[in-house]
This record gives sequence, structure tokens and C-alpha cells, in this order.
Amino acid sequence: MIAIENISFGYTKKKFLFKDFNFTQESGNIIGLLGENGAGKSTLLKIISGLLNVKQGNILVNNAKPIKREPDFLSDIFLVDDTPFLPALTIKTYLNIYGALYKNFDFEKMQKLLTDFQLTENQKLQKISHGQQKKFIIAFALSTNCKLLLLDEPTNGLDIPSKKIFRKVLIESVAENQTVIISTHQVKDVENVIDKIVQIADGKIVFEQEIFKITEKYQFQTVSSIANLENVKYYEKNPFGYKVIVPVAGNEETEIDIELLFNAIANKAEINL
Repeated sequence: MIAIENISFGYTKKKFLFKDFNFTQESGNIIGLLGENGAGKSTLLKIISGLLNVKQGNILVNNAKPIKREPDFLSDIFLVDDTPFLPALTIKTYLNIYGALYKNFDFEKMQKLLTDFQLTENQKLQKISHGQQKKFIIAFALSTNCKLLLLDEPTNGLDIPSKKIFRKVLIESVAENQTVIISTHQVKDVENVIDKIVQIADGKIVFEQEIFKITEKYQFQTVSSIANLENVKYYEKNPFGYKVIVPVAGNEETEIDIELLFNAIANKAEINL
């Protein structure tokens, strides 16, 4: 559970990144946190995890104040940073030391995820590539079984096969009572795994909705021409014609195009739900 009320935060005294910002989430969603570079996605995750303190306002995460960084709080939240720091240890030693810090850590799950990501316990964390380090820390995060997982640009550094594996293991590993927030600008990488979108801009939430509610009301199509289409909410030209967002006709739903929706919201298209 996340309850953020009227917080303000800035890296300088003269400019706030967030001003009277509110953000509430219950348990049980995989949330895509979207926004342009500099919108504050990474900062928000660090505030939620207690790594940054706010100037004003109230925050409760899993019924605790994050900035206190108490042991019970830390054992049930995990942040995967965009550039994780890993010590000069083998994977096996890291697991033995750090796995014990998480009350629900599942060593059997970790072994399976290592196999899925083609990693072995005798590998030294500082000797493997950035992409392999990223796969390791994602596997570790999922194995903690924390109530709240915060993934900051998790697919950065992953090749195409690894991105496919990431989507697979995420869906398989997350339980119904867990909340996962994925901050990303590579929306295609998470399009099929998230069930809710939160988009931020100018220090506030400009769009928040569950995927199924979006697809109940809007279709995402590629058409050769928009000349005869009615009520087009947003469109972009592409090599095949136009990508469009239009109201659902009857009960015919389509798969969501999150990148197109993101651009529509960023361009202040009239997407009402």
C-alpha cells in the first residue's frame, strides 16, 4: 500500500520537482510508471523507498514511514536501480549474505531464475556484463517476494532475448498480493505485463487508469487513411498509414498500444475515461 499526500520535493531550493503531489496505490497491481526524461519517475521511486526525504507532506508505504528505513520496512521492499551497485562477490556468496535480509526470500525460485537468465552461482558480479548484472538483480528482487517491488528502467541493458525472458519471469513470479511499479521510457518492453498505467508530467499525475478499462473504451488501430474515420482521438503517421486511437465500436476491443497512448496524453489529446 502506498499513500502519498501533498508532498513537495526539489533538488534545489528554487525549483520543485513535485509540489503538492498525491499518489495512492493498493496492493495487487503491476503498474507502468511513465513520463518523459526528467519527469521525476526515478525520484518518485527513491522517495517511496525512503532514499530521499520530502520537504513537506505525508508518506506511508506498507504502513511505515519510508524515511525511517526500519528493518521490517526494508525487508519487504526492493528497489532495482537503473545502474545497480554490486559488490565484488560471487553470485553464491551474495545470495548467502543478502538473501537472509528478506524474510520471504525464496532460494528455490532464485535458482530457477538464474537458470532462466543463463547465470551461474560461481560467476563474479563485478566481472559479468552490465546486462548480466541487470538480469541478476532482477532475479534477486523477484526472489525476495517483497510486498513492493520498484523497478527503475529494468530492461535497460538487456538484449532482445533477455527482454522476452524478463516479461516471462515477471508474470510467473509476481503474486496477487504484491505491487510492482515499473518506471520506464521503453514502453514496448512492458506493454504485455502491466495492468495499470500512471503517467506523470510537470510534477503531477496526468493520467492513471487500468488497462482493461482503457481497452473497453478505446481501440488502437493501424489504418491506411483517416479521411473517413469519425471521432479520432489521436493519430500518428507511420509507414503503413496511420496509427489511431478511436472509441470502441460495439464490443470489439483491441490490444493497447501504450506508446501511442503515452504520446496522446503527452500531446493533451482528449482521452476521457
